[in-house]
Amino acid sequence: MSTTKSNTRTGGQILIDQLVAQGVERVTCVPGESYLAALDALHDTSIDVMICRAEGGAAMMAEAYGKLTGRPGICFVTRGPGATNASHGVHIAMQDSTPMILFVGQVDTAMREREAFQELDYRAVFGSMAKWVVEIDQPDRIPELVARAFRVAMQGRPGPVVIALPENMLTESAAVADAPRVEPAVSWPAPSDVERLGALLAKAKAPIVVLGGSGWNAEATAAIARFAERFDLPVATSFRRASLFDADHSHYAGDVGIGPDPRLKARVTGADLILLIGGRLSEMPSSSYTLLDIPVPAQKLVHVHSGAEELGRVYQPELAIQASPIAFAGALDTLKPTAKPAWAGEAAKAHADYIDWTQTPRELPGAFQYGQVMTWLRDRLPKDAIVCNGAGNYAGWIHRHHRFHSFAAQLAPTSGSMGYGVPAAVLAKRQHPDRVVVAFAGDGCFLMNGQEFATAVQYDAPLIVIVVDNAQYGTIRMHQERDYPGRVVGTQLKNPDFAAYAKAFGGHGEKVERTEEFAPAFERALASGKPAILHCFLDPRAQSVGKDFVPRDKA
Repeated sequence: MSTTKSNTRTGGQILIDQLVAQGVERVTCVPGESYLAALDALHDTSIDVMICRAEGGAAMMAEAYGKLTGRPGICFVTRGPGATNASHGVHIAMQDSTPMILFVGQVDTAMREREAFQELDYRAVFGSMAKWVVEIDQPDRIPELVARAFRVAMQGRPGPVVIALPENMLTESAAVADAPRVEPAVSWPAPSDVERLGALLAKAKAPIVVLGGSGWNAEATAAIARFAERFDLPVATSFRRASLFDADHSHYAGDVGIGPDPRLKARVTGADLILLIGGRLSEMPSSSYTLLDIPVPAQKLVHVHSGAEELGRVYQPELAIQASPIAFAGALDTLKPTAKPAWAGEAAKAHADYIDWTQTPRELPGAFQYGQVMTWLRDRLPKDAIVCNGAGNYAGWIHRHHRFHSFAAQLAPTSGSMGYGVPAAVLAKRQHPDRVVVAFAGDGCFLMNGQEFATAVQYDAPLIVIVVDNAQYGTIRMHQERDYPGRVVGTQLKNPDFAAYAKAFGGHGEKVERTEEFAPAFERALASGKPAILHCFLDPRAQSVGKDFVPRDKA
């Protein structure tokens, strides 16, 4: 496009034209007067504008989009409190390595440094939780900086970018060419690195593969499955990355998340070769950095990651390979075993251990057997169902007993952020209306972004939310009982009727107090064609998927 006078546009129009050029199909937002010119420019596009009820939910939806597609999720929020509310989603995108771009309104450039209305220094606010923070002062630089933002968000280790938009810049005019669609540069493994991996495998006695991180697609996960079959390798997934490998596959060993199967943990610590692809083995999947010695693991570590800065950041590997998971998985097709491996049969044993670990839930106190409900859902849900959750002990039953089969079927924050499940599910159902989408939330977790149920109703996104209500912040209560027994403070909750909440918004709602009530309630929710909430009551003594407690307070 030429930069002739006929191409003169406002900054708001130039900005939205860049999103169109980058193939953006939907954005999430809470509207604000600080970016009205950009909102106006959206009016004449085919971009789906999802109006949300709070900036935290809007940002989490954008993050979920990045997880599902590999392209940056786009979120618009206003300045000041809008930006700080959205920081929840930015932090998730950082720790989960998700491509995302947050556009934030900013004060007029003539008012900066005066602490004008809702003014913030966004570089200072977001500098520690974003890959890049920039403020665009001139409309003619919008194509340059937006294209760069897409590239930064996707290249290397993916992550969030924050772009501040001064109000006057969006209304000023400029003649400038649009930037072309950005496709991220991909790092590929050197053939010599793949050959060296083959040599390490040939000498190994007890290897294991661990998958994690972002930057995958369905084809890459299929290539890993072929590799595992050829070499008869057990494959584990990292915390909340279970949908990177089909749970029914004969070589799946389970997830190394919070409270992993002791047999799987022993396999990792007892391995002589760990092939870590895409992940970082950070605090949660490493059992608080105890699985591998730091800085030099006892096991030979082959670490594959798209970000050079992550290689050797914590663990010094035997072999560091800077490559995207997609490129590395494709390169593995050239690697063939030369003889029957020394560990032959271990993958089948690991999978049998996984089935045993996840098969039968323990009996819980109370009339609602959450574990039995989870195993019923495991058999009932389609294999491509998308399951979302936030943070809390209720998620332990998902990790332990649900089995993921399809790529990107799990949307959950590795950062442990509460309130994620509902907004993620709204976006997922909007993105994949033909797939069943279920969100799990504890009673505390749900009310952190439960208002986005209204967004689901507004956009006719018939997700199902399962609220597991134990009338407390259960994770913190568990820690209190462990560290300060009998001294309960700050964790008890008095909750509303969540089924009535659903109906008030125009959705479907039911209470579930007994195990046998769940299945018919779920079927009715699915058949209703509406966003639905099933309000399930869990005995407060059901502390976690692994243990109970007997309350010692008088409450």
